[in-house]
Formats: sequence, C-alpha cells, structure tokens
Amino acid sequence: MKNRTKRQLAIKKIITTEEVHSQDELLGRLHDEGFDLTQATLSRDLKILKVAKIPNSEKGYLYVIPEGVSVEPQHENTRVNFLVDGFRDLQFSGNLAVLRTRPGYASSLAAVLDNADPYEILGSIAGDDTILLVMREGITPSDLINSLILVMPKLEDKIG
Repeated sequence: MKNRTKRQLAIKKIITTEEVHSQDELLGRLHDEGFDLTQATLSRDLKILKVAKIPNSEKGYLYVIPEGVSVEPQHENTRVNFLVDGFRDLQFSGNLAVLRTRPGYASSLAAVLDNADPYEILGSIAGDDTILLVMREGITPSDLINSLILVMPKLEDKIG
C-alpha cells in the first residue's frame, strides 16, 4: 500500500499547488513525478480524496480538494488546530506505534483517525494523552507517517 499512500499524497500536493483542469492533465503530472497508474486508479484516488471540480472561466473546470478551498484566517498562528497542536511525538516498536499527545487530546485524535480508516492502521486504543496504533503486517513506519499526513496534512511540519 506504500505506493497508494505516496500517490495520494502526490495528488493532493499537485491539486493544492497547481491548477489542474482534467484527469488527463493530472495523470500526465503524476507520470512526470514517476507514478505509473491507470485512469481508473486515478478516478478511485480522486473519489477517496473527495476531489471536486469547480467551474473555471478559462478552462472549464478546476480540481480542488475541499479542505484546501476554505480560506485560512489572516493570523493563522492564533487558530487552534487540535489535530496538529495536540500532537507531541510518534515512536515505533515492531508493528506498533505510540502517538503521544497533549493531555486530553488522545481520544479525539484517535476518533478522527478511526473515522478516516486508513488502510495502514489495523486499530487504535486511546488513553488521555497516548494512542496505541496497531499497523497492518508489512506496513513500515514511513507508510504510517504518510497515512497520518493524508489525514492531517499540517502534521508533516511537525514530523518532518
């Protein structure tokens, strides 16, 4: 599943940083990035990522990811983002990952992860400030980190 996660991260990045007007254009950009996929696979990824098309006066439509459409407040550092602000660290042991949070954040963060249902996570158990994540067989720490970033894009700044 490593390729799927990286591919979906690449799709998200391309759509949020560039103007993409068609699946063919996006497919070409992904091929330029080294991803080998079919149009059917791209369609499934777009559905999973909840990519939408909005009218564009110049080229018909523009692909957007709904999270990226919202306008951020001018003073972003005053905005609380519990998904990221509650994160402390992440450690691994075998197919287990321990995600530590600020006190009181773990159960909410685990609920968000459980609701997103990433393939890489078999299950989670949350306490007050700790979440135990059980990874599927064959999943690497890097795969898990990429799947967490898909759910919480701003986490990339804290983990990387």
